[in-house]
Amino acid sequence: MPDTIIQRLRGGQLVRTMHFTGFVKPRAVEMLGLLGNFHGIWFDQEHTAVPHADLETLLIVCRAAGLDAFSRVPPTDYCTVMRPMEAGCSGVMIAQVRTLDEVKQAVEWAKYPPIGKRGFFGANYETGFGNIDMATHVAAANRDRWLSIQIETPEAVEIADKIAALEGVDWLFVGPADLSVTLGVPGDFLHAKCIDALKRVDAAVKKAGKSWGTLSRDPEHAARCRELGCQLFSVFGDVDCLRVGLQTLEKRFAELMD
Repeated sequence: MPDTIIQRLRGGQLVRTMHFTGFVKPRAVEMLGLLGNFHGIWFDQEHTAVPHADLETLLIVCRAAGLDAFSRVPPTDYCTVMRPMEAGCSGVMIAQVRTLDEVKQAVEWAKYPPIGKRGFFGANYETGFGNIDMATHVAAANRDRWLSIQIETPEAVEIADKIAALEGVDWLFVGPADLSVTLGVPGDFLHAKCIDALKRVDAAVKKAGKSWGTLSRDPEHAARCRELGCQLFSVFGDVDCLRVGLQTLEKRFAELMD
């Protein structure tokens, strides 16, 4: 079985992922597994409402296609954070975090005691549908089911070192779009303010012995983030693929499109 996302991150390796937001269908996931060159996929449950039953099906396809998978979720409630892992997500990424208390709450929801307060349920894929010893599962889940915190506001940047140092937080993810908006330079991902934030995040995770990732829509931004220490890259999304594909076809068949 290929290395998981968290295994690659802990081993200092590069991780390539793609995100699904607008066309969240099993066939699209299967295509990514067959045609793409990615280690994993993530489903955006912050901006897109993916029903839990649909998520379970999508994760079955991910496993068949050899793709690790996780969900991005809002920090709204216990079930929103916990249920994706029960369905088979290797972890969850928490969006729109601004305070350390919000991070501590997310840790409680995502991790079992003694780290958090997550409740046990054995009738799901994560526990082998009851076939895994409870103590074994709790220890494995606290080690391998990870929690990522998004850094996308000045408030989160300011406490990035404290977030990274917190037990139960496994890695950080910089959301460049919201970060640029909240810093007052919307869309200018390579602005000095954004670069300074990236440097602060990198310093924070290095001090804590952890790692960070980001979303990059162009090679220049990805290259700069890699220079700054980024390990995980979400390089494209399903909507991006359709948009770029249509634009490419229009150029390729320019005489017909005129």
